[in-house]
This record gives sequence, structure tokens and C-alpha cells, in this order.
Amino acid sequence: MVFKRLLGSLGVGGPTVDTVLDPAPARPGAALTGEVQLRGGNADFDVDHITLELVARVEAEHAEGESEGVVVFERYTVGGGFRLGEGQSYTVPFSVTLPWETPVTELYGQGLGIVLGVRTELAVAGAKDKGDLDRLSVAPLPVQEAILEALGQLGFGFKSADLEYGRIHGTGQQLPFYQELELTPAPQYAHQVNEIELTFLAGPAGLEVVLEADKRGGFFSGSHDTVTRFTVGHHDVDVRDWNTEVDGWIRQLVEHRASYGSQQGAYGHSDHGGDGHRSGPGMGTVVAAGAAGLAVGVVGGLVAAEVVDEVGDFFEGDEEEEQEEEEG
Repeated sequence: MVFKRLLGSLGVGGPTVDTVLDPAPARPGAALTGEVQLRGGNADFDVDHITLELVARVEAEHAEGESEGVVVFERYTVGGGFRLGEGQSYTVPFSVTLPWETPVTELYGQGLGIVLGVRTELAVAGAKDKGDLDRLSVAPLPVQEAILEALGQLGFGFKSADLEYGRIHGTGQQLPFYQELELTPAPQYAHQVNEIELTFLAGPAGLEVVLEADKRGGFFSGSHDTVTRFTVGHHDVDVRDWNTEVDGWIRQLVEHRASYGSQQGAYGHSDHGGDGHRSGPGMGTVVAAGAAGLAVGVVGGLVAAEVVDEVGDFFEGDEEEEQEEEEG
């Protein structure tokens, strides 16, 4: 990456900043590591602070329909309180912990169409500028990957993924938005549901799994949605029969036999099992086929005003819209 010229308040001749993330995908609840590389401008500058912001492209529903924008969901101060000499190079390494509910952007190396970024704010001599924006890649936790793999083995297919602004009632959700994965039904459930929507809400103790089924009419006396929730821990991922357990969740969902949130108690086993069908390819194969064509910038729309200064290639295709907003 090249150093990016700071725009706006610092002006030409000010310091430049480039944040370089370590190449391996991060994971929710784990460390995000890298370094902020500074280069001094045409004079000495006092660096007040260096702050990293985690940003996400999020969809919001309102009375007028749907819109999309940028949400800042975490901030970290990683340095500051030093003088950057004229033309001086200075590196600030960092290691910060991602929120447990950080959305997953890829599965088996294939992008899901989720747009996350790390934006760097440099405060120099009382002026602030957001001078660098870098794409953030997040891989699933082992328990998330195990559940997705089981769904693939059961015959469910990946359809799409997005981030929805709002809260899921009855959960321990922490962030102001949640990730929703839309899945096509496995053949054995295709006559009962149109699609399955899956949300993971991770925490230190385990994972809340929220499943929603868009049911077909007829047998269910009209098309409607039902929701169930399950909780699992992080500790026994390798020893559980995920195909049987996940199939039990789906059966419970489509049969609408449990009230929302009462399927199980503490983190552990669900109270309903299935017979563990293996009727399809693994989710890795499904995603490779279904998600490979989803570009990072596939989600278009409005960009929040605070990020119009410099978006680089991260929000591909939005630069013209931002220019129109600035001119307007």
C-alpha cells in the first residue's frame, strides 16, 4: 500500500498515514493486529492521538423503504502524545480485540458480500482527519464454521448475506446491527419453507443462533415467518454431532413446536435432535459456487457524510455519488 495524502483540515504538506493490517483474516473476539505508518510533512507536528474505527455498511428499514450507510461500531486509541518531525517516518504497532459480534466477511476464503473496514483518524495539533480506510476480513469462529458446514452437508445453499440495522428481541445482542445469512432450503424442507435466515450472536461464553423460516402456505395455513433461538458453547466444537444437532434445530423451526427463546437453558445442548441427513455438499462448496461472484462493493447506496473524504477502493463505485453529495 502507498501512503495516502490527508485531505481536509491538515491540508497539503501535512503528515501522511497508512494503516497496514496483518494479512490473515481476523476472528470475532480475537486480536486484530497491524501497524500505523506515519510520515512527517513539511514541518514538525504534534500528534495528539491515533484512533482506529471499525466501520460497516449496514442496511436500515424505515417508513420510506430501505437505505444503506456506514456505522462505526468500535473505536480504539492506539497511540499519540508525540512529536512527528519533518519528513520523519514513525510506526505504531497495535493489537486490539474485535467485538464478539463482529460480522463474518468470508467463509473458506470466499467473500460473503459483507463490507467492513478499519478507518484511521489522526489528530494533529488540534485538527482531526480520517486519512486511511482499509478493508477488514473476518473469518468465522470454529463453532460458526461447524454450524455452517453442517447446514451445507444437510443440503442448504448460500443465497446472500447482509447487515441489518436494529436489534433482535430477546437476545443478548450488543452491536446496533446484526448479520443475516439467507439460505436456500435443503430438498427435504423445500416444500415447507421458502428460505432460512440465520444470525450468529457470539459472546465470550458461547453463541446464540437465531433461525427464521419464511414458511410456505398450504400446510401451514398461509405464508408466515417463525423464529427459534438456540445457544451453544465454544468448548466442545470438535466432539459434537453437528449434522444431527443442526437438523434438529431446523426440524423444530419448521414444525413450530417451541416458543421463541425457550429451546434450551444454559449454553449447551438443544432439546430436540434430528436424524442427521447428509443430502448435499459441504457449505464450503456451496459458498464457493454461490458467493464467489459477490464483489465487496455489491452493496450500493448512500454513504454517511463522515466518510466522504476518502474511500479509496474499499467502497468501490461510491465515489461519484459522494462527489455529487459534496457539490450539492
